[in-house]
Amino acid sequence: MDSSQWLSVGEVSRRTGLSVSALHFYEREGLIAASRTAGNQRRYPRHMLRRISLVLVAKRLGIPLSEVAEVFRDLPMDHEPTRADWQRVSRTWKVRLEERRRALERLEKELVGCIGCGCLAMRSCDLLNPGDVLGSRGTGPVRLAGSEPEPRPG
Repeated sequence: MDSSQWLSVGEVSRRTGLSVSALHFYEREGLIAASRTAGNQRRYPRHMLRRISLVLVAKRLGIPLSEVAEVFRDLPMDHEPTRADWQRVSRTWKVRLEERRRALERLEKELVGCIGCGCLAMRSCDLLNPGDVLGSRGTGPVRLAGSEPEPRPG
């Protein structure tokens, strides 16, 4: 790779709007990679800009960095990813985003129903969860933790 394909940490910071410390953090997390010059200065391959951009989009969507790292695991770090590499990652990401969208729709439905019912005596909740049967499935909001809601009895 010729020298025009390498960017200093300052250049990457200016191009992405990220602080130098954020770039170092992403590097420690395995999201991006840099090489070192003979003078021990970091140099990022230009193709890392795309990875960083995707990290920023994922952050904006509320996707944890651990999920981003998992999706990026199949992308090469040592050379520019091919079109096929990006298409594979895109398909994986699409499935995850669809799962996230369905979970948010379930959450919205549950919250609107629960908050909007106004039954201070919990009458509606007794219909949806008679005898607190969901308590046996674990702690917290088990119906909203990714599983499909249980059907109403009757």
